[in-house]
Amino acid sequence: MIVNGKEMNFETEITVDELLKSLGLDKDKVVVEVNFGIVPKEKYTDRILNREDRVEIVSFVGGG
Repeated sequence: MIVNGKEMNFETEITVDELLKSLGLDKDKVVVEVNFGIVPKEKYTDRILNREDRVEIVSFVGGG
């Protein structure tokens, strides 16, 4: 699968939630898009990612 433009391979099926944990990202501070569609946060534990998926993870950055 492609995550933020980089190819990533996983031995087993992985959910959005597991992907975020493996990348050390807080699910409350990101938005995840899979194949050009935003995944609702409540679906992160159910949405299984496939090898062909294109995933974009956008982090919120605070500032002033």
